[in-house]
Amino acid sequence: MAHPGPGHRPAAEPALTVTAVDAAVAELAAVAGPGAHAERRRIVAALLGAATADEQRFLRSLLSGEVRQGALDAVALEGVAKAAGVPAAELRRAVMLDGSLPRTAAAVLAGGAEALRGVTLRIGQPVQPMLAGTARSLADALAALAPCAVEEKLDGIRVQVHRDGDEVRIHTRSLDEITGRLPEVAELARSLPGERFVLDGEVIGQEADGRPVPFQEIAGRVGSRLDVAAAREALPVTVYFFDVLALGDEVLLDLPVRERHAALAALVPEPARVRRLVVEDAGAAGAAAAEEFWSQTLRRGHEGVVVKALDSPYAAGRRGKQWLKVKPVHTLDLVVLAAERGHGRRTGLLSNLHLGARTDDGGYAMLGKTFKGLTDEMLRWQTARLHELAEEDDGFTVRVRPELVVEIAYDGLQRSPRYPAGVALRFARVLRHRPDKAAEEADTVETVLEQGRRDHG
Repeated sequence: MAHPGPGHRPAAEPALTVTAVDAAVAELAAVAGPGAHAERRRIVAALLGAATADEQRFLRSLLSGEVRQGALDAVALEGVAKAAGVPAAELRRAVMLDGSLPRTAAAVLAGGAEALRGVTLRIGQPVQPMLAGTARSLADALAALAPCAVEEKLDGIRVQVHRDGDEVRIHTRSLDEITGRLPEVAELARSLPGERFVLDGEVIGQEADGRPVPFQEIAGRVGSRLDVAAAREALPVTVYFFDVLALGDEVLLDLPVRERHAALAALVPEPARVRRLVVEDAGAAGAAAAEEFWSQTLRRGHEGVVVKALDSPYAAGRRGKQWLKVKPVHTLDLVVLAAERGHGRRTGLLSNLHLGARTDDGGYAMLGKTFKGLTDEMLRWQTARLHELAEEDDGFTVRVRPELVVEIAYDGLQRSPRYPAGVALRFARVLRHRPDKAAEEADTVETVLEQGRRDHG
């Protein structure tokens, strides 16, 4: 799409309607073929030319996918349900089965509750995956969910595999189709005894000793569209399944975990299933067995476990409390090197923090950025403090004296040529500011790398 950059004189008075914007976006989506780029530029120019300065700023963010105003899918879903006069729970289920909120919203707004009744899982049409919430500890997860299954949490690419006869389709958790990039997964699916099914699983790569290769290597393999045969030779992958959503003509979403796993075990051989332990009781014996399973999982190099209530259905598209993930939490004290100005709700605040660890020469090596974990109060405090430390301001990023220490939680390291230490933090989030600590007390790059070596054996 043509980049919605600056250069369009804003309208003096607001006259643009939501209907007009929707029509322009639909027109943009339909443009294809020779001259498409010029036509898209014309549509964007006409749209921005009808917008006021404030509307132009919003539309540029909207068209570039960088709107940050707090309206998540769940909020949009509640609004559509209210507008259509249907229960939010019914609309949520229809969206998870259809896989598209915009498509389902258009149907229900046009046809009301009747439009939702025909929505069901169809083999070949991906559904939004069920997601796990987070527990603070294995003991908490067992107490909340027992009787339960404790399964390995693999750090790979989530896949949903649909088979209808000889036709196999593989989709990511974001519902993108990647069938052609994973021929070994398609081959395994065709080798299974069932002719029609939908499976949920994880694709990982493994070293000779069985330990998983880093996530970013798998992401690179799955993301590559070129020379799949060479990519397969360089980094073969394995799929491990943990759920079955449909089998034959039967949709299994509403069956409990216990029954779905029995169906999975009858379809998929044990070597292609995620390891699991059933804990019927969270008493001493069950807790000890679960702790041993957890320890073995970490020793094999995996990132944790997922605990699933045995009576839970498959709540596609939701991050509920019937599945809870448990991972070891790493923390570091890092120094803020810079901060980016916020958008949407965070306009006027310094939000996205650039984080660094101490180096041997007295400097700092950047390890990543994060705006996660910051409350409104924390944002206000850090904005004031970072303005006091400001050295450079280009209007987007404020570079500061390296004095403010923050305590960061993160899920592990990944290789990154973008950063001087060659690694970046995964899923970093701020726990708290540490104004009581001097920058000289922050963690070193060597400490960070040593933690990474311990995690990967």
